[in-house]
Amino acid sequence: MPPTKGSAGENGSKNSGRQGTGTALVIVESPAKAKTIAGYLGPGYVVESSIGHIRDMPTRAAEIPAKYKGQAWARLGVDVDGDFEPLYVVNSDKKAHVKKLKELMAEADELLLATDEDREGEAIAWHLREELKPKIPVRRMVFNEITKDAIRRAADNTRDLNTRLVNAQETRRILDRLYGYEVSPVLWKKVMPKLSAGRVQSVATRLVVERERERMAFTSAEYWDIKAVFDAAGTGAEEPASFPATLVGLDGVRVAVGRDFTAQGTLRPDRTVRQLDGATARGLAQRLSGAAFAVTAVERKPYRRSPYAPFRTTTLQQEASRKLGLSSKQTMQVAQRLYENGHITYMRTDSTTLSQSALSAARTQATRLYGADHVPDKPRVYASKVKNAQEAHEAIRPAGDTFRVPSETGLSGPELRLYELIWKRTVASQMKDAVGESVTVRIEGTSSDGERAEFTATGKIITFHGFLKAYVEGSDDPAADLDDRERRLPPVAEGDPLKPGSLEAEGHSTRPPARYTEATLVKELEGREIGRPSTYASIIGTILDRGYVFKKGTALVPSFLAFAVVQLLERHFGNLVDYEFTARMEEVLDDIARGETESLPWLRRFYFGGRDPQGEEETGLKNLVAGDHLSEIDPKEVSSLPLPGTDIVLRVGRYGPYLDREGTRVNVPEDLAPDELTVERAEELFAQPSGDRELGSDPETGRPVVAKTGRFGPYVTEVLEEPEEGETKSRSKAKAKPRTASLLKSMTLDTVTLEDALRLLSLPRVVGELDGERVTSQNGRFGPYLKKGTDSRSLETEEQIFTVTLEEAQALFAQPKQRGRRAAKPPLRELGKDPESGALMVIKDGRFGPYVTDGEVNASLRKGDEVESITDARAAELLAERRAKAPAKKKPAAKKTTAKKTGTAAARKTAAAKKDGTPGSTAKGSSGGSS
Repeated sequence: MPPTKGSAGENGSKNSGRQGTGTALVIVESPAKAKTIAGYLGPGYVVESSIGHIRDMPTRAAEIPAKYKGQAWARLGVDVDGDFEPLYVVNSDKKAHVKKLKELMAEADELLLATDEDREGEAIAWHLREELKPKIPVRRMVFNEITKDAIRRAADNTRDLNTRLVNAQETRRILDRLYGYEVSPVLWKKVMPKLSAGRVQSVATRLVVERERERMAFTSAEYWDIKAVFDAAGTGAEEPASFPATLVGLDGVRVAVGRDFTAQGTLRPDRTVRQLDGATARGLAQRLSGAAFAVTAVERKPYRRSPYAPFRTTTLQQEASRKLGLSSKQTMQVAQRLYENGHITYMRTDSTTLSQSALSAARTQATRLYGADHVPDKPRVYASKVKNAQEAHEAIRPAGDTFRVPSETGLSGPELRLYELIWKRTVASQMKDAVGESVTVRIEGTSSDGERAEFTATGKIITFHGFLKAYVEGSDDPAADLDDRERRLPPVAEGDPLKPGSLEAEGHSTRPPARYTEATLVKELEGREIGRPSTYASIIGTILDRGYVFKKGTALVPSFLAFAVVQLLERHFGNLVDYEFTARMEEVLDDIARGETESLPWLRRFYFGGRDPQGEEETGLKNLVAGDHLSEIDPKEVSSLPLPGTDIVLRVGRYGPYLDREGTRVNVPEDLAPDELTVERAEELFAQPSGDRELGSDPETGRPVVAKTGRFGPYVTEVLEEPEEGETKSRSKAKAKPRTASLLKSMTLDTVTLEDALRLLSLPRVVGELDGERVTSQNGRFGPYLKKGTDSRSLETEEQIFTVTLEEAQALFAQPKQRGRRAAKPPLRELGKDPESGALMVIKDGRFGPYVTDGEVNASLRKGDEVESITDARAAELLAERRAKAPAKKKPAAKKTTAKKTGTAAARKTAAAKKDGTPGSTAKGSSGGSS
C-alpha cells in the first residue's frame, strides 16, 4: 500500500506545466476518451487508454503467483499478517495491453496519467505507475470535462499523484476484499452456494428487507371523512365559483387522518382525535345537507420556492428515475457516454458547485431564454449537503464555457433526454425564486342535531414562476403535487355565506410504508452516509443480479433468500450490517483521504479486533468467521421464517423457498412478494395439488406411478422398490433407474391419468426402420418430433407421437428439413417505442418464457415482471440492460503510428493551435471496451 503521507509534491501539488520536451504518452481510462482527447492535444502527444483497471487482487487460485500459493493469506489477496499488504496481479486479459503501454512508454519522454479525477481514478493512475515502472517524468493530468480548452489547460497544469487519495481508495479496496472473501463463504455453507456479502451491498439489502418487514407487520386502519364542494357564487367571487373542502373537526375535536394511526392500526395514544366510521360519516353528511355554512377564517401566507441545486451523482440518478424511467445503472451509462463525448462534466461527484464560467453561461442562457427579470443580480452559490463530500469537483452540468441547447447537440434517444434534464436543471439553478401566495379557508356549519362541523380548503397561486419556467423537480410520491401545481380558490372573506353543492362521505385506509425504488434507496443510502454516490448504481445492480431483490414495476422487492441472508448477518455479524457502524467506516475512509487517520491501525482493529478510539472493544472479522463462532450458526434456523400465529414455517432451500408444516412441504412461487405471504395465501398453497399424486401401478411391473412437480415442470415417474435387506442402496440404484417423462403441454398434474402416464413412460416409441436406422417418435424440449440417427423432423401434434406410421415418417424424412422459422406467433402485448432505438416494443412468448423485444434486442422478463402490467419504462430498462451485457463488436485493429517528436513543448503548443483540434497522433486502443 502507498504511504498515507507522501514526500514533498506527492499529495497533488501542481506545477506550471509539462516537464518533458519530447513526446508525451497520455494514458486515460477508456478508448472513447482517448480518441477525443488525442484530437484536442494534437502533435507531440500519444494518447492511449488503460481500458479501466490494469491489475487487481487475484480472483482465482490460478492467478496467484507460484511463490505465494503456499501462504495461508494468499486466497484473500491480502497479507493480513504483513501490514495488510495487498497482492496485485495483472488481469489475464490485460497482459498484452500492459506490454503495449510499456512499448509506447519506451518511445516517450514523459508520462501523463489522465485517469478520472476521483479516488478510483487516482488509484488507477498509481497502479499504472507501479506496473509500468517508468524511468521518465510522471505527472498527473486532471480534468472534469472533455472540451478542447479544458484538455489543453489540463496538459499545461499537471500535478503529482495524490497518495492520500490513493491510500484511502486502497484501504477501501482491502476492506471490501476482506469483508467479501471472509463472509461470503459463510453464506455458502449456511444458506446456499454462490452467494455474496459486501460492505455496502449487505446493508442495502438489509434496508430493503427491513422495509418489507414493516409492510408484513403492518395492520391497516380505516377512517372516514367528508368531502364537500362549496358554491361561492353568492359572494360575487370570480371563477372558480366552487371549490372542494374536507371535514377536519367536529365540535372542536380534530377528525382522525392517516398520520394519527400506528403501524398496528390503532390510534396513537398522544392524539386527541375522533375516528369516524362509514355509518357515522354518511349519517353526518346527511344531517349537514341542509345546514348553513360560512367562512370563519382566511389565512394568507407568502409562498416562495428557491431553485434546486445543480445535479450531483445521486440527485441525477433520482431525477432520471422519476422523470425518464431510467435505472441508476442506465443513468450512469448514459451519463458516461455524454461525458466522454464532451457534452457534460464528470458525472461522479458530490459537489453542487459551478465554476465561474459555468455560472456566467447559465445566467446568460437564462436571460436569453426567459428574460433578465428572471435572473437574480448575483450568481447563486450552493453549498454541498453531503458530509465529507469527495474532492473539489463541479456539479454535473453541460460542458464548455457556453452551453449548447439540446437541439444543437445532435443527440438523440436517452442521451438527448438526459442532457436536456441536466441542461434545464443547471440553467434553472441560476434563476429567481418562484413566488406567490398560499391560502387556507376555514368553513363551519351546524348539523341538524347541533354538531359543529369544520371544513378546510387550501389553495396556492404562483404570481411569478421564476425558475419553475425552466425546471420542476419530480416526486417519489405519485400523489404529491409538484412545485408548479396551482390550486386556485375564489377570493372569499371571513363571514361570507357558502352553499354546499355536495357532501360525500369518503373512506380511507392507512397504507404500509412504500417499498424502495432505485431513486428512494439511493436517497436513503446517501442520507445515512453509507457508501459513496459513485458506487450506488453498481450496488443496486449487484443486489438485483444476486437475486436478493427483484422488481415489481419500479418497486424493489426482497426475495425470501434475502431474508435468510440478512437474518444470518444480523444474528451473527451484527456490526457488519449495522447502519451506524457502516457509516462510521465511511467516515474513517474519508479521514484517511484527508490524511487525518492512518489506515494500518484501523485495518488491524477491523480484522483482528481491539479497542476503538472511544475505548469500546470491537470483535474482529477474523474471530467472527472462526470455526467456533461458525459452529453456533444453525443453517436451518437462519433459513427459517415462521408464519406468525401458525405452525407453518417458510424455509429457504437450495432450490428455492418452500412452506413446511409438520413435514408437509409446498413450493412458494418465485415471484411472490414476502408481504403477500399471508396465512390465507399459505393455506391456498397447501390446498393446491401437491405435485406428488399417485396414479396407480404399472400392470407389467407392479411399480407405483406418481405425478410430480419438479424444477423443470410437471412429470410422471415410477417408484422403485426399496433395496432388499443387506443390499446397498448404491448397488440397487445401479440395477435400475426409474423411468421418467415430462407431461405433454396439453396435460396438467391434476388431470393426468394412469393411462396417460403409461403412454408417456413408453416413450421413445419405435416407429420402424428406414435406411438401416431406427426411427423413433419422442416428446422433446421444443415439442413432438421424429428421430432417425442424427436427423430429426418436427411433428404437428402431440397425438402424432403415438399414432405416426412408418409410411408417414418416410414421407416427412423425404422432405427437405425446414430450417426457417415457423410462422411467428402474434405478440402477447404491444407497448410504446423504445427510447434507445425508437422501435416499437412488444412482449412475445419464447422458448424460455415471455420476453420484450424491439426487433433487434430481446430481453427476458424477470421475476416480478408480469405481461399484463409491465410498463414501457420497465421494458425499456430490460432492453437497455441486455444491450449493456452484449459483447462488444470487434473492430479491425488500427495500424500503429508513432507521433513525430518535436523539439520543444512550445513548438508542440504552436502546432496544436494551428491544427485547432485536428488529430496529430493516433489514439491507441480506441476500438476496445469502455471503462
